[in-house]
Amino acid sequence: MKAEIPQTSPYAVEVEAGKSYYWCSCGKSKNQPFCDGAHQASSFTPVEYKATESKTVYFCGCKQTANQPLCDGAHSKL
Repeated sequence: MKAEIPQTSPYAVEVEAGKSYYWCSCGKSKNQPFCDGAHQASSFTPVEYKATESKTVYFCGCKQTANQPLCDGAHSKL
């Protein structure tokens, strides 16, 4: 099963040190780039990102990254 592609660019998100964020790996969440449980009844599971510092993080929007949950530029090959 392939993930849906909600957008072909990364999501820039301000993360807070010490917090965990759960990236949607299936592409079906209405709360992109984060999981809202839309993966239920599929083989997809959310990917946890633990922020070690407060900064801007670029979460993958195309769900094709080899560096989950972060963008690796895979969207440029779609």
